[in-house]
Amino acid sequence: MKAIAASVGPHCEVVLHDLSKRELDHTLVAIENGHVTGRKVGGPSTNLGLELLREEDRDHNEFGYLARTADGRELRCSVVYLRGHDGQVAAAFAVNVDLTPLQAARSALDTLLPAPETRRIHEVFATDINEVLDELIETAIAQSGKSVALMDREDKIEVLRFLDSKGAFFVKRAVDRVSRRLGISRVTAYNYLDQIRNG
Repeated sequence: MKAIAASVGPHCEVVLHDLSKRELDHTLVAIENGHVTGRKVGGPSTNLGLELLREEDRDHNEFGYLARTADGRELRCSVVYLRGHDGQVAAAFAVNVDLTPLQAARSALDTLLPAPETRRIHEVFATDINEVLDELIETAIAQSGKSVALMDREDKIEVLRFLDSKGAFFVKRAVDRVSRRLGISRVTAYNYLDQIRNG
């Protein structure tokens, strides 16, 4: 980690998450150049860690994708998930490069070196797992195209379906947080989840 950070420079964050305990609010065990995303040891998983647990058998490694920090800076990121002898994901190793120092130079060169299209992935970097969850909830609501006050039962089920597909309910007390935001009871939220998972 130190070697990568030292080679690339202070705009390169290198992170190690321990996912073996499934305690997603405290996965970050080592970090270099944490100022890039404002995180530190003891911080939570990103939403990609939640999504991984939803379909753990799938290959979730990603290389060179674009993400954005809370303050709007663009990052180029790669993440590799490390598995134990039992095949379960034990850790995530990530490299996040802040592109801000390079963008002024790139804009001057764009006419000569047009950038290839790069896939964008929605990844939430936060210092608290509930911030990750809240961002997923707001994304789900925004996708409905309606305010919560105008949502009917089916709209709310679709919000829960999206959140379930993204692994949001691996976060402790996520159902409580989601039900409060949608103005429904916990019982109703669990009923909707049962319909989604068994339907």
